[in-house]
Amino acid sequence: MITSGQIKAARGLTGWTARQLAEKAEIGFSTLIRLESEEGVPSSHVKTLGAIKTAFENAGIEFIGTPEEGAGVRWKTSR
Repeated sequence: MITSGQIKAARGLTGWTARQLAEKAEIGFSTLIRLESEEGVPSSHVKTLGAIKTAFENAGIEFIGTPEEGAGVRWKTSR
């Protein structure tokens, strides 16, 4: 599961606005704003968080760590 901090950090890496992410993830703008304002793992449908994660992964972002320890984001490395 991804955290609100990871969502904000991934947006920072990609340079996307909240509106751009909402469009790419095909979720409501107000939903995204609510998710980003919560602490830790936001309360939401798994499908919604999955859509956000997929949008970032398609842009080259990798989610690392766990919500309990070391949650972060980075650009995927080519191997």
